[in-house]
Amino acid sequence: MAKNLYFYSEGDGKNKMLLGGKGAGLCTMTQLGLPVPPGFVITTEVCKRYYDADGKLPDGLMDDVKEAMRKLEKLTDKGFGDPKNPLLVSIRSGSMLSMPGMMDTVLNLGLNDETVKGLARLTGDERFASDAYRRFIQMYGKIVLGIDAKKFEDVFEKQKEEVGAKLDTELKTEDMKKIVDKFKQLVKKETGGDFPSNPLQQLRLAINAVFGSWNNKRAIEYRNYYKIPHGLGTAVNVITMVFGNMGTDSGTGVAFTRDPGTGERKLYGEFLFNAQGEDVVAGIRTPLKIEELKQKYPDLYKQLLDIAEKLERHYREMQDIEFTVERGKLYMLQTRSGKRTAQAAVRIAVEMVREGLITEQEAVLRVEPKQVEQLLHKQVDPKAKVKVIAKGLNASPGAAMGKVVFEAEKAKELWEAGEKVILVRPETNPDDVGGIIASQGVLTSRGGATSHASVVARGLGKPAVVGCESLKIDLEQKTFTVNGATVKEGDILTVNGTTGEVILGEVPLIEPEMSEWLKQLLTWADRFKRLQNWANADCPGDAKLARELGATGIGLCRTEHMFFEEGRLPLVRQMILGETMEERKKPLEKLLKFQREDFKGILG
Repeated sequence: MAKNLYFYSEGDGKNKMLLGGKGAGLCTMTQLGLPVPPGFVITTEVCKRYYDADGKLPDGLMDDVKEAMRKLEKLTDKGFGDPKNPLLVSIRSGSMLSMPGMMDTVLNLGLNDETVKGLARLTGDERFASDAYRRFIQMYGKIVLGIDAKKFEDVFEKQKEEVGAKLDTELKTEDMKKIVDKFKQLVKKETGGDFPSNPLQQLRLAINAVFGSWNNKRAIEYRNYYKIPHGLGTAVNVITMVFGNMGTDSGTGVAFTRDPGTGERKLYGEFLFNAQGEDVVAGIRTPLKIEELKQKYPDLYKQLLDIAEKLERHYREMQDIEFTVERGKLYMLQTRSGKRTAQAAVRIAVEMVREGLITEQEAVLRVEPKQVEQLLHKQVDPKAKVKVIAKGLNASPGAAMGKVVFEAEKAKELWEAGEKVILVRPETNPDDVGGIIASQGVLTSRGGATSHASVVARGLGKPAVVGCESLKIDLEQKTFTVNGATVKEGDILTVNGTTGEVILGEVPLIEPEMSEWLKQLLTWADRFKRLQNWANADCPGDAKLARELGATGIGLCRTEHMFFEEGRLPLVRQMILGETMEERKKPLEKLLKFQREDFKGILG
């Protein structure tokens, strides 16, 4: 009988179908000798059996999980539920195909009123332990118990207001303890029962919830858009917790082995000191650039750089990695093929050939036709006079214009009615994916270039400007103000994801130039092609562009379209309405001259 779960030291890192992308990556990194916290992965086959049983965990699974937790206790020298030396774990999803932010994660699992005291004693930091506990109740309450996230946020913000704290880090130990108590009261009010204190019960319900998140609304929308089969299922990873919020020598980050926007070969990413991973990817805090880590902890940065290069050479592909630093020690939490813009995809493919990592044929196969199409989209004319009202981080290149909307559902509604919209949010969360798909572009006031909004927008080829902190967004009034200007829902806005500029109104656009990398890739494609590319061209301009882009012929020439050019339709009308042969002949002679010139241009 097939195993229900595998430890990272034993799983086959090539078997993403069984272990999911995250689990397979953790197995590979563990077996490469990289610093990965101990853990195990419950397979996608278990997920399929879960859905076959109408959302019930398969018989025998929890027995295997209990046995695995005992092994994890030995590996970590900690006890699950031990009030003196507690083992805490995170529960993470992981499909075969990357679906960033679409499914759920639970951190700090295993905390209760007793183990939180043990964590405080072990770390010597009662505030940190209380913060970890409140984060756990908040995340567990939302994901496992189904409580509206805003209710937790309101409690948290109210406590900050009471003590005059502007930043989360200004809250003291007693404040965190009060928040924990209020969160537990909220859980009792919403569910009618106490927050679960038994770690095994917490674990069982969390595994159930993460499997259940495979079929949440945003995950289904994402799979529909990318045509990902709904029957693949997700794996569930149970990983020993490492903490990035243990102080100023701790932190969390996301990095790409190459720039996902341009494709440049350099470590690109963001980092937050004294934070947990969700703080970065959720976009709730605007992080620091990865170079800040280099300045403060050069040895740590060098270790991360070496790991990034090792992973890229192993996979022969640009990687998106998540990491945590706990009291100066680096831990790797994820590696996967990084989402990238069309521009980056082409450059990375070409440069990896030059570096000897992949073949020319592999490079051609790695770039999708729709990505080449995206590179031909128009850009903002740099010579145009525009009204720039703000500037943020250029998270996903290209220009997008549309009506301002503040809610994902509104974006979908207008899109279905044929309207073009720009989705404006303080930050996006995974539930907004349908709105991002429906929008021409995205603008946020918080978050960084590795936040959920940025990663999803890049993958969709949507221009995005994020972390535009000068924006003051009022979701109730459906307006935002910036530098004295007020923009209302329905106003026209342009976001320039290439420069990070936010422009009021419409702007003139120009045709993009073809990069040296795209020219090289298309040259290789010509070498390997088995079919010829013939274009549809109805006028000399279309034919000229088709030849420049590599077409070897004209497959369809709709001659009637020649008459749509300026000054020609009146001649067509004269010919149709002419009552005598002579009245028809004169406009026909003029049209004949136009057609001859057009055919010369098309065939020339």
